[in-house]
Amino acid sequence: MSGWTRGAVMAGLALAVGAGAVQAADLAWRFEWQGNGGYEMRGAIAIDAALAERDYVYAEDVECFVVEGYHEDKPIGRWALGMKTDETSWSLTFRPKQDAFEVFGEESPMPQAWNMNGFGNDCGREGFGFNIGNAAQDLCLNGQLVTASQVTPSRPFPATRDDAVSFPGDACLAPALLGRTDTEMQPEAVMPASFVPVMRPAEAAAGP
Repeated sequence: MSGWTRGAVMAGLALAVGAGAVQAADLAWRFEWQGNGGYEMRGAIAIDAALAERDYVYAEDVECFVVEGYHEDKPIGRWALGMKTDETSWSLTFRPKQDAFEVFGEESPMPQAWNMNGFGNDCGREGFGFNIGNAAQDLCLNGQLVTASQVTPSRPFPATRDDAVSFPGDACLAPALLGRTDTEMQPEAVMPASFVPVMRPAEAAAGP
């Protein structure tokens, strides 16, 4: 079991490894983003293993996704793929062979928009989001741009491969939830307000 889900299992907010949150045909990565002003973000992404040799994968290719925001190590918000609506800003560019997210460049003016548009004002009244555009990499909190979090838009954004990641119930699309029984589909597993600390890659690698 990955280190960052130990507390999740105890709280009933995430699935155990092998229980169906990530299918055997999926590849997963953990990641951590450090912003300015004490802001940071931790999360995970999963894609179908058939896409592993692509140079790029995009939002429509993502099977599971979740991000959790922190300020001075205190949780401030989260967003998961199951929370997406028709109005949600949702674009993503990931490079599986590079173990990294695409960042701003001449051919990628806005490679990431995770529940956050280029103005940083559409993540929701109690929402959380992340964006990489031509001005910065930054966060949105409660519908407002967090300028204190901004870092240079071209800064590398690596991810750490970890196929043992267990995702919270609201992070995965329906196919990745097959195999769960009705009794496993507890409402608390998908509550947007629930926070399960996501360990940093070094902590997760250290194990329990």
